[in-house]
Amino acid sequence: MDGVIRTVVGYTGGKKKDPTYRQIKDATESILIEYDPDIMPYEDILVEWSRMHSPISKRKTQYRSAIFYADEEQKKIAEETVKAMKSTSRGNEIFVDIEPVSAFYRAEEYHQDFIKKKGRMFGV
Repeated sequence: MDGVIRTVVGYTGGKKKDPTYRQIKDATESILIEYDPDIMPYEDILVEWSRMHSPISKRKTQYRSAIFYADEEQKKIAEETVKAMKSTSRGNEIFVDIEPVSAFYRAEEYHQDFIKKKGRMFGV
């Protein structure tokens, strides 16, 4: 995506330090997206995320759907994104948590660029 500088797979959203895939603790698997807001605004990232994502089932903490925001403007955009998802959900309940950014822990190397590495498994 134009404007996305890099992505890093990791864990966030928890209070316990140093989660790993084997010991996820209270964290959520997540993606840190470094981007140029002049090329790809936060809102556009969330629009793309909502097109690729269907959070219609409640999941345990490790796999839950969540949007993490850095400031009140991003929080408002996140709330508007979820509201738009609900309006087009055809009656399905939408499960997305919206929370402030917290500590982010980089995941193990085998999780980085996973689809590039294992794309054939997913028909990519």
